[in-house]
Amino acid sequence: MEKKREILKRENLPKHVAIIMDGNRRWAKKQGKKTLLGHRFGVETMLNIVEESAQLDLDNLTVYAFSTENWGREKTEVNYLMNLLLEFLKSQIDRLDENNIKLNFLGNLQDLPKNIAKKVEDALIRTENNDKMNFNICMSYGSRDEILRAVKNICLDVKSDEITVDDITKDVFGNYLYTKDIADPDLMIRTSGEIRLSNFLLYQMAYAEMYFTDVLWPDFTIEEYYKALEEYLRRNRRFGKN
Repeated sequence: MEKKREILKRENLPKHVAIIMDGNRRWAKKQGKKTLLGHRFGVETMLNIVEESAQLDLDNLTVYAFSTENWGREKTEVNYLMNLLLEFLKSQIDRLDENNIKLNFLGNLQDLPKNIAKKVEDALIRTENNDKMNFNICMSYGSRDEILRAVKNICLDVKSDEITVDDITKDVFGNYLYTKDIADPDLMIRTSGEIRLSNFLLYQMAYAEMYFTDVLWPDFTIEEYYKALEEYLRRNRRFGKN
């Protein structure tokens, strides 16, 4: 594993990987477990990928943990996922901090229960000076919601004469997104066989390479991660120029 990691690090790896962690419930059902337990196993997979990404010297790893649409799921599942987030923040913040990983949360955090929002704030402060890698968790996130929010805030700033219409460039618009100061993803991975973006980083992934796998998220091992990275290295990124 260490030898392969060193080989990959010498190649032109992506600096920002974004992941749609899909298939937790189907995995649990396949294993004969309660469906909600799939999310718990999915957290362990996520932590393994986070640490491996840091070892590979990625600048950013972004995961889609909870969408704006997920609030519409059954209350039992939503509560389970919120408690799982709270547990993650309590039990794993030391692990992230020791690995010099900076934690970011992207999304409408005002939607979170107050006790969880406070833990999120504490985690952000705890890791704000870490510089090994940014671990970005999209929570209560939806790309359409993000873009609409950016447009509204730009309109407010134009109305208050903070900026003019002529000031609005691609870079200026990007400063109104949750991903301000975060480079666009180079590679997007989605597990579980679904082939769609599900309202995830639609603006930011204009030129990202896409990798879809049938593997369910809890079964997404480091070896499976390497398959995605190796596929990325075989791609010829042209950014529409030729």
